[in-house]
Amino acid sequence: MPGALDGIRIIEFAGIGPGPFAGMMLADHGAEVIRIDRPGTPPAPHDVLSRSRRSIAIDLKQPAGVALVRRLCAEADGLIEGYRPGVMERLRLGPDVLLGDNPKLVYGRMTGWGQSGPLAQAAGHDINYIAISGVLHTIGTAGGKPVPPVNYVGDFAGGGMMLAYGMLAALLNVARGGGGQVIDAAMTDGSALIAAILWRLKAEGRWADRPGVNLIDGGAHFYDSYVCADGRFVAVGAIEPQFYAELRAVAGVADDPAFDAQFDPRTWGALKEKLAAIFATRPRDEWVAAFAGRDACFAPVLSLDEAAAHPHNVSRGTYLEVDGLRQPAPAPRLSTTPAADPAAPVTPGADTDAVLAALGVAADEVAALRRDGTIG
Repeated sequence: MPGALDGIRIIEFAGIGPGPFAGMMLADHGAEVIRIDRPGTPPAPHDVLSRSRRSIAIDLKQPAGVALVRRLCAEADGLIEGYRPGVMERLRLGPDVLLGDNPKLVYGRMTGWGQSGPLAQAAGHDINYIAISGVLHTIGTAGGKPVPPVNYVGDFAGGGMMLAYGMLAALLNVARGGGGQVIDAAMTDGSALIAAILWRLKAEGRWADRPGVNLIDGGAHFYDSYVCADGRFVAVGAIEPQFYAELRAVAGVADDPAFDAQFDPRTWGALKEKLAAIFATRPRDEWVAAFAGRDACFAPVLSLDEAAAHPHNVSRGTYLEVDGLRQPAPAPRLSTTPAADPAAPVTPGADTDAVLAALGVAADEVAALRRDGTIG
């Protein structure tokens, strides 16, 4: 069954991190994503972010290569690039050129700092982008240093996922009769947006502007993780009164009056110490058994391998294997146009001849382009 984006063609300039993540999301749901790789790029068979693509190898430093890209983009619905601002313009593949060729083109640009601003040309990584958006400041323990949340927040949630959303919004506008446009997806902007709820809580006086002392950042005793007797962890999120009552019952503190003042921050430190001592008395899986069937907003903290084997994830098919490589399944789930199982990453350039043939490039021209190194 075709995916929801069947018939949409996206040209993706090979990169790392958020750009490929956006391309993966679009490809997962049926878009034809053609990645432009450099000739000679080595295979990366374990690159989950490169699944379900076609690949063409083009040397963008050669005029004939640039001309090929223009031909590809003239027949495409969208484009994804993740270079620093100005690089595509220097390649003569900027928005003015490509939207001039194809006024309906959705031109997606993925950067850390954005296309404008004092830092636009500065080097950076996820940790830097979420640092200036204020998000990194909110993650950590009380009195401790900020803790990098891997690169989930900047690269993927605030970057690639935002780019995919922007691309879809612009593609929908085109489908309704609008013209193409440029999507300026910056990880600083996206990560700031991810933290929108904190601005409400802060305005209402319910969020202190420091980490590890608030309701949902590990400050509260009922919303934190605890180490068990075997060194593994459990996660507790019993905010609402009925869930908090269940937590108290299973933990054996239902009759301890100290736990009555649930939302008084002055009590949280002492109550956290009490719960920590309790959870440390039994192994993690004994606690899992004790909480089974109880609505206490409780879960074990699983390793990646454990997560893939958990009965709930197995039941939903949250993880799957593609050519023996375990990886997350496409998400979210669509009821009538579900995503197909992903295809394994191809060798860079594997589809060069087929893509060019579909573009109408004659076989002798393809051979000449290969001889002069324009394509791989």
